[in-house]
Parts: sequence; C-alpha cells; structure tokens
Amino acid sequence: MTESLDAERMACWRAYIEASQRLFTQLEDDLRADSELSFADYHVLVLLSEAPGQRLRMGELAGRLVFSPSRLTYQISSMQKRGLVARESCPDDRRGSEAVLTATGLLTLREAAPHHLRSARTHLMDDLDDAEVACLTRVFERLGRRLGADRDVSSTPADK
Repeated sequence: MTESLDAERMACWRAYIEASQRLFTQLEDDLRADSELSFADYHVLVLLSEAPGQRLRMGELAGRLVFSPSRLTYQISSMQKRGLVARESCPDDRRGSEAVLTATGLLTLREAAPHHLRSARTHLMDDLDDAEVACLTRVFERLGRRLGADRDVSSTPADK
C-alpha cells in the first residue's frame, strides 16, 4: 500500500516538474517577445516595485530571488545598462549597496505585467492536459493541507 502511494507521489511530482518547466519556457518566451525582459529581470522589477522606497539591499534581493551574489551582480549590471535599475550605496552599511527601481524600470514593469499575466493565464488554461491538471490539483491540495496543519500547530498556545 505504501509503495503504491509513494509511486503515485513520485509520478505527481515528476508531472509537476515537467509541466512547470514547459510553462516556464513558454512564459519566458512570451515575456521576451512582449517586453524584451527575462524572467529574472521581471522578478527583480516586481520585488523592487513592492519594496519600501522601491529599493532593496543586494543581499536581501539575492535571498528573495535565490541568486548567488555573483549572479545577482551580473543581473543588476545588465539591468543597469538598460536603465531599469540603479545601484546606490546603502546608507546603513557602507560596505553594501542597494538596487533601486528607476522610472524607466517602473514603466517597463507596468507595460510588461498585463502581457505576462495574460500569458500565464493562457498557458495554464491551454497547455496543460487533463491528467496534468488533475495531478497538479492533487499536489496543491496536499500542500494546502500540509500548510494548514503547520499553521494550526504554530498558532496553538504554548503549554504552560
């Protein structure tokens, strides 16, 4: 019984990974065609647009993007050349720096976001077959139950 459950879980996760990779590739292609932004560019702009003062310390930005410091430095330099972001000294830490969203970056994000959201909806609706939808639904239901259980455990008062 356990072996069949483990096999089903593995099949679900494999289908999830394959569908995610295919969707990511399609979304990346659409995003580049509409706005000449990569997914990484788009996510940097989104994170900066949501940050207080539209700026984030490089270390915090790297952590949110799961980028290595060298990868983030390359990404920010590339975006800086295109005028999407600026890099400034961090007033709180002389050794550090911050990425700052520019007016051009904000305008680019505003123009790209509706195309990206439309693309995501289109690919999610059109490019997954029924088996993939069923598999992803099971994965997300399990994840939701797991998160709900974790939330219930963390919200119970500590024993006195």
